[in-house]
Amino acid sequence: MVNFHPPGNRTGSGDDQWTMTCSPFREAISARLDGETLGMPARDLDDHLGSCPDCAGWAGDAALVTRRARLAPAPPVPDLTASVLAALPRELPGVAAAARARLADAGLRLALLAVGVAQAALAWPVLASGAGAMSAPVHMVHESGAWNLGVAAAFLAVAAGPRLAAGALPFLGSFAALLLPVTLADLSAGHVHAERAVAHGLLFAGVLLVSAVAWRGRRRSVRALVSRRVPA
Repeated sequence: MVNFHPPGNRTGSGDDQWTMTCSPFREAISARLDGETLGMPARDLDDHLGSCPDCAGWAGDAALVTRRARLAPAPPVPDLTASVLAALPRELPGVAAAARARLADAGLRLALLAVGVAQAALAWPVLASGAGAMSAPVHMVHESGAWNLGVAAAFLAVAAGPRLAAGALPFLGSFAALLLPVTLADLSAGHVHAERAVAHGLLFAGVLLVSAVAWRGRRRSVRALVSRRVPA
């Protein structure tokens, strides 16, 4: 509140009489300039200003001082915008790491989706008509086609729901671990055509992708568990 006291209206002798008559009104004037509660009806203040030239002059001077204080130019300061922006990291480390993790997860799922579709494309003709199968009893051909189609379905399921990777990995991993040495032995002995052996590459690629998805899911689970146990 503005607080200066030029000579005011004194209806009696001494400072006490002036304080009793004008001081509350000048406090109300200052409060009005500051947008505060007047402490009295506004009509009473206006009536006093109309009847007291000293308080009216005081109100004008106070308004002028207040206006000059509010409109005074700010002292010049150096513009540090460029240096502050240059010092900031282009991307927050946590945000960047999370973005990279999401991108890697999406890439793994898309790759697994492609492998699952390709595996199903190879398995379905064998199951439906025996096309592309080696000479073998019909039931064996159908069984092989159903098996490979089931593997394709497992790949597609993990691509759709990465949380299934840990559960599918023991089955897919053991199958791939047994198939690899058998395929290599049959290939060296001439019991299997090279293109058939190459087709198994889809299975091995799919198993590797499922392993990567399961490993990343395990890491996230461990980090979440540690973050819950370690106090901030």
